[in-house]
Amino acid sequence: MWIVYMKEMLELLRDRKTFFFTLLLPIVAMPLIFAGFGYLTSTMFKKSEHAELHYALFGKDNAPGLAARFAHEKGFHEVELASEAEIKAAIDDDRIKFALVIPDGFDNALTIHRQAGVVLHYNNAVAFDITRKRVSAVIEEHNAALREQALSAMRMSRAELRYVLNPVRLEEISTAGTRERMGAVIGGFLPYILLMVCLMAAMYPAIDLGAGEKERGTLETLLLAPIPRTQLVLAKFLVLFSVGLCSALLMVASMGVVLSVFGERFEGGLALMVRAVGAGDLAMVALMLVPTAAIFASILLAISIWSKSYKEASGLISPLMMLVIVPIVVAMLPGVELNWFWSMVPLTNVSLAMKELVKGTMDYRMFAAILLSTTLMAGFLLAWCRRWFNREDVLFRN
Repeated sequence: MWIVYMKEMLELLRDRKTFFFTLLLPIVAMPLIFAGFGYLTSTMFKKSEHAELHYALFGKDNAPGLAARFAHEKGFHEVELASEAEIKAAIDDDRIKFALVIPDGFDNALTIHRQAGVVLHYNNAVAFDITRKRVSAVIEEHNAALREQALSAMRMSRAELRYVLNPVRLEEISTAGTRERMGAVIGGFLPYILLMVCLMAAMYPAIDLGAGEKERGTLETLLLAPIPRTQLVLAKFLVLFSVGLCSALLMVASMGVVLSVFGERFEGGLALMVRAVGAGDLAMVALMLVPTAAIFASILLAISIWSKSYKEASGLISPLMMLVIVPIVVAMLPGVELNWFWSMVPLTNVSLAMKELVKGTMDYRMFAAILLSTTLMAGFLLAWCRRWFNREDVLFRN
């Protein structure tokens, strides 16, 4: 068995595609991609929040105070337009980001203590609506000033003013620590990354170990060797298991190194969470990958053995990736928390366990139950794969 294992591993290591997906992708590419994406995202958010917004204002004479506030607000630059009919074209051409239209009688309505409206024209077909957020902040400042002015005329004390503005004040005390809050966000994406790397790393070797052997005509030669078929299946399974697990573990290790080296450069809650996640938490995340890698290896090998050709195996494995994504994404949905029900759902339980480990709120009884159930499932799938390999109508479909 070990001779077959070493033979298959040697052939895979000589393949550049396997080297890329097994070593280069998890160690170098993925950490760099996500670190770069995180840096780019934070940079773009800061840039958009402080970028200069060009705007047009119609009806300035109806609200001179509001017009003056926008004129003196940092990051806003007024652009003159010929008429209101030009607003849509100006926004589409990116000459302005938004336009405000102040109707007649605006100031008169405020004078007699009546609510007045301002019309905002802007393009909200964006993922993050920064423009509306910044305009609303300026409007709210103006509203606060008007409220103070109106209530001051009634000669109220500061305590009475606070009562009129906010009769009931809500004080929030979160029971979640910084690590738990940040871990809920980061821990939702971590299982998706690790499990997909584990699957993708074993995908191409699996196609070659089953369907590839059939196309090359070497499967018959291998079956004639004086080795029980169970040992042949175990050898091929261990190759896929090693490749998938190695890729995921290397990614965990590389991410740990990146966090330990560059963690001090992070700011705020992210820095606190990075310092709180220790080697023990990463080791338990890695432990959850062991039975998961075995599940993927068994399924991929069974599909490859059943397939007639390399092309058919590729076509059958591609939908498998979509099926794997569904239970992982379920773990990100609101209201899906780790309990005894979800601890028995394959892959979803692993994703939820990883999130709880990152948050630091893991119930270790459930951790043991998830590890046991996932291991039993991996063993069942391996037994099914061995039985699949012993069927002549599967091995020689072509």
